[in-house]
Amino acid sequence: MSVDLESLYTDLHAHPELSFQETRTAGVLARHLAELGLEVEEGVGRTGLVTSIVNGDGPVVWLRADMDGLPVEEQTGLAYASTARGTDPAGNAVPVMHACGHDMHVTALIGALERLVATREEWSGTVVAVFQPAEEYGAGSKAMIADGVLERYPKPDIVLGQHVTPLPTGMIGVRPGTQMAASDGLTVVLHGRGGHGSRPHSTIDPVVMAAATVMRLQTVVSREVDPRDVAVVTVGSIHAGLKNNIIPAEAKLELSLRYPDDAARERVMTKVERIIRAEAEASGAEQTPTITTDHTLPPTINDADATARLIAAFQRSFGEGSVVDPGMFTGSEDVSWFARESGAPLVFWFWGGVDPETFQKAFAGGTIERDIPTNHSPYFAPVMQPTIDRGVENLVVAAREFLG
Repeated sequence: MSVDLESLYTDLHAHPELSFQETRTAGVLARHLAELGLEVEEGVGRTGLVTSIVNGDGPVVWLRADMDGLPVEEQTGLAYASTARGTDPAGNAVPVMHACGHDMHVTALIGALERLVATREEWSGTVVAVFQPAEEYGAGSKAMIADGVLERYPKPDIVLGQHVTPLPTGMIGVRPGTQMAASDGLTVVLHGRGGHGSRPHSTIDPVVMAAATVMRLQTVVSREVDPRDVAVVTVGSIHAGLKNNIIPAEAKLELSLRYPDDAARERVMTKVERIIRAEAEASGAEQTPTITTDHTLPPTINDADATARLIAAFQRSFGEGSVVDPGMFTGSEDVSWFARESGAPLVFWFWGGVDPETFQKAFAGGTIERDIPTNHSPYFAPVMQPTIDRGVENLVVAAREFLG
């Protein structure tokens, strides 16, 4: 009995779960894997799944898909739209949505495993399938590695993965070298001295300090990074105070920093920290700001030789015009930890989920940014088909290219 991939996808889309909370998702996937006759290890890295197909001698290929949703309220209007709620790490009740397409990722991997099981006589080697939690926290792959996944399963000769994105269906975006940026998430606490709102002269106002810091941070990219280089400094949240007539004692900023390589990371991080400390000193702060790194993700770097080989395989299967170089994405991923920690090459690509006519109309009108929702948007919704089938085919073609 074959897996009804469309039903699986709509079920997962309607029932997203936050990072490290993917228990229902893992249970649904485990049942489908068992129906394919595969043994499944659950609870890897807290909520991850791993299964393998051992099919004689040959290379070891790891296929990875991520599972977690985001704290976003869905506004797609789909019949299977999520109305789920969850609790974030701070204890807040939040809406949850598969706003990044991870439901599509795991659906495609289930379909690819079904196809590989059914065609065992055509290939040899070992496929290890990793269903990873908490990609959105940048923590899931390292949690699985810390849990011993690289020790319990054959180490990869290559790591493969894919991500649905706002390209036309049927299109693959991949490039050798840096495919996605490195990133750091920072939490900054600016320490002031609180007091009555009517007596600001007796305080050290962290709200003003925060405002000055946010504005000055905008000059890192605009004035201190070569315009030919890539860097992003985003302040995603500011929290300070509880009442209009109380000057609080501290303000908290949450930053997202992105860069193409370790050298750029060091340069940008140095400038960001300099500005944070200098603005605090300029405000008369009596305590140095507290800067905490919440996560660090390396750049996602595609192996040049393996990428060239895979591009050729995609073009043979789907046609010469099916593969484009999308440039480096400034988004970040944690898939590369599996390759880095095992010493294996990585190829990570994007595949399209937008109706081609819709995409072409927006492109012709210059309205892609307005009319084509991107990942993390409350309107993000890949067309179900042919996106699912093509996602399956991508993984099968890629796995078969590197298997015996």
